[in-house]
Amino acid sequence: MSVPVQRLVAAVDLGGSKVTGLIGEVTGDARSWGLRILGIGIEESAGIRRGAIRDFEETVRAITRAMKTAEQVAGLEVGTVYCGVSGVHIAERISHGVASIPGSEIRTVDLARVNDVACAISFGQDQELLHAIPHDYRVDGQSGYADPIGMTGERVEAEVYLVTVRSSAIAHQRKAVEKAGWHVGEFVLEPLAASLAVLTAEEREAGAVLVELGAGSTSVAIFQGGKLRHTAALRFAGGHVTSDLVHGLQITQAEAERIKVAYGSAYEAMVPEVEVIELPAAGGHPSRHTPRKLVAHIMGMRFQEVLELACDEVTRAGWGMTGLPAGVVLSGGGAATPGIVELTRDVFAARVRVGVPADGLRGLVDRVAAPGLAVPVGLALWGARQVATGSGFGAAGKSSPAVERVLAPVKRWLQDFF
Repeated sequence: MSVPVQRLVAAVDLGGSKVTGLIGEVTGDARSWGLRILGIGIEESAGIRRGAIRDFEETVRAITRAMKTAEQVAGLEVGTVYCGVSGVHIAERISHGVASIPGSEIRTVDLARVNDVACAISFGQDQELLHAIPHDYRVDGQSGYADPIGMTGERVEAEVYLVTVRSSAIAHQRKAVEKAGWHVGEFVLEPLAASLAVLTAEEREAGAVLVELGAGSTSVAIFQGGKLRHTAALRFAGGHVTSDLVHGLQITQAEAERIKVAYGSAYEAMVPEVEVIELPAAGGHPSRHTPRKLVAHIMGMRFQEVLELACDEVTRAGWGMTGLPAGVVLSGGGAATPGIVELTRDVFAARVRVGVPADGLRGLVDRVAAPGLAVPVGLALWGARQVATGSGFGAAGKSSPAVERVLAPVKRWLQDFF
């Protein structure tokens, strides 16, 4: 296969139960771009917990296997990847900046300057800026401007949403990817990336909550007016559901995972009373049987706790579902659990759907049409948008450090416009 390297994008998602590598080709142009899936590789891994590397060598092994598989499927090699970031080491805040306008008309450079003023704050020890997303501008005291370029005035103010990440956490991720043989071109907040894969432009504009039910972490992200307004990581995730089955049914971790996938449900009322499943023999004891409804009860209780925490987070952030009319979109591996939509609808009292990557995709679409692949597909879409608009790099591109130092401040906030 012959594809220009500058039109290729690659992504690595370091999940709590698996590492996914994905390679795609950018299609179209800046006005109408898309992504053709060329290759994907998935490798089970226990090296990541709550978004942080716990077993470095295991993580390197999984990255290597996942990316090598993706390259074999695609029939080509890549050198640079987009890498997702999530977990408890993410922090966020609102910052304000103000700058004078030298001329009579606001230019792009003026917005870059006021955004940089808003970003020029102390993030605390071991924290660095990941994304800077302008929420609102004021011109001569008048607010409500999403894009004031071309307006006249003497003073411009910016309200910017800053997402920071623990420096040591992404340093470890970068080191793992590089030891596996690839270069990290950019780190991207996972909920931000996943939104490109599973939220429509209309949902992001009207207002929606994206709940990513991962194995190692659960994230909540609020979108409104086309912007990310709030994000948070919860302390419980899909791995806790498996652990609950281990203790509740007295079975092994592997068997709990198998039963969760084969017989699991998040909504007890959907499971018939008469259904029974067989549990394997263990520790010299014979096999036994248990009601499938018990499995659903154990899973449902944990999922309900996670979803209630997510709903509380939306309220704590100052939002109500009446202000988010597009409702809740679920992604992550947990979103594939039967009954999860019904349970989420009960908790949030809002419209709910499962987000499956599909829109704007070509190629091996059937291989990525699962809610658990929203993040890697979203990372590739993020890269595709960057390449199509001329602000990103191809999968073999490695920008000069000198150029990066000059362009980084402007690129950092421009790239986060939806």
